[in-house]
Amino acid sequence: MTKITWLGHASWLIETDNHKILLDPFLTDNPSATKQVDDFQDCTHLLISHGHFDHIADAPAIVSQSDATVIGIFEITQWFSEKHGATKTVGMNIGGEVHLPFGSVKMTPALHSNSLPDGSPSGLAAGFLLTIQDQRIYFACDTAFFGDMAYYASSVDVAVLPIGDLFTMGIQDSVDAIKFIKPKKVLPTHYNTWPPIEVDPDLWAQRVREDTAAEPVVLSVNESIQLS
Repeated sequence: MTKITWLGHASWLIETDNHKILLDPFLTDNPSATKQVDDFQDCTHLLISHGHFDHIADAPAIVSQSDATVIGIFEITQWFSEKHGATKTVGMNIGGEVHLPFGSVKMTPALHSNSLPDGSPSGLAAGFLLTIQDQRIYFACDTAFFGDMAYYASSVDVAVLPIGDLFTMGIQDSVDAIKFIKPKKVLPTHYNTWPPIEVDPDLWAQRVREDTAAEPVVLSVNESIQLS
């Protein structure tokens, strides 16, 4: 069984029987989050899409208190090793795939800027396609809509797409992306953390139901879905 939990903003927890995978942990300064860094001492893997503070802020602290393997673009995993003492990293690049104990991770493109807090080289922003127990889960992460999503994530079981606009795609572009991807279920992310990215997720869900064949799933913070 695979469980996916929204932790607020663009942070997600993916749990399998034996692994806890955190994506872009941003908890301490996240006004929508209620979980804390100490809640993830048993984290086994960290997926980092890019180096902006609202995606990486708590990752160094989680690495220091856990045995987690950091997975991300090569430059970011190098930063974790050199600046934060990470001893277990998987540096990747766009289009690459790695097989791990919980399944596989393919690094997908994302159209977004990228920078690390101290100005170190940060490489490209990315998304992730996870395959876990025959379930394919696409985290687009921070990105604009682009047509190649249909190549990387066609007919996935679950797609997690940003809808907050301004820094990522908004509702309309998200719906257009869903038409290309054709996922079975789709979840929104990267919205309502601060006023500049406030949108109505119920309006988004209505648009998804009206214009696509996907099932929209709007989670509250700390709410989960389970995949069979």
